[in-house]
Amino acid sequence: MTQVIELVGVAKRYGGTDVPALGPVDLTVAEGEAVAVTGPSGSGKSTLLNLVAGLDRPTDGTVTVAGRRIDRLSEHALARYRRTQVGMVFQFFNLLDDLTVLDNIRLPAQLTGTSRRAAASRAGELMDVLGLQKHARAYPGRLSGGERQRVAVARALVNRPALLLADEPTGALDTASGQDVRELLVDLHRGGQTVVLVTHDLELARACAQRTIHLVDGRVALDTRAEAVR
Repeated sequence: MTQVIELVGVAKRYGGTDVPALGPVDLTVAEGEAVAVTGPSGSGKSTLLNLVAGLDRPTDGTVTVAGRRIDRLSEHALARYRRTQVGMVFQFFNLLDDLTVLDNIRLPAQLTGTSRRAAASRAGELMDVLGLQKHARAYPGRLSGGERQRVAVARALVNRPALLLADEPTGALDTASGQDVRELLVDLHRGGQTVVLVTHDLELARACAQRTIHLVDGRVALDTRAEAVR
């Protein structure tokens, strides 16, 4: 089975402290897996996600994503990696309010050199799948929270990334919108998308992930398959 993520001896320390915020951690995530990362505040969840996303570098160990060592990439190469190999969804959407839904979705594709026309075509495909076509010319401020998160997911997928990272994707949503995004993540996983989800919500983890990694004090305390947690 192809490994999309492979962490070997990974640790991260901040501010010269001897106590790591994360690690050491050994972790693999296979292609097509949906993995939830849970744990109390300060357990290292966001640090883990940032290392996989290439937003931070480990103090020790190696981080390999889609067959490539990202911990030793230049800043320029990391920026390209984030645009092409990883799609990211955040708690507060991070959409550009002065761009339409269509333009928000196609922007990452255009940043990689895709033509405006091809980027619009790919964005159209995603809007069709995610039920956003009627909002193509709307601005994010006119949408509900659930709709804005769907736009964020479409934007994350526009470059067909090997990996989708979601950081508390329902944390800013009401119950109905949160359920909508939960069902979307389940559908994406069923379609073969590799997903790593960071969440405090154990119900979201159980619904969306076949595997749960529970962190405590920067270490993996539990690595549980879905059959055991559901």
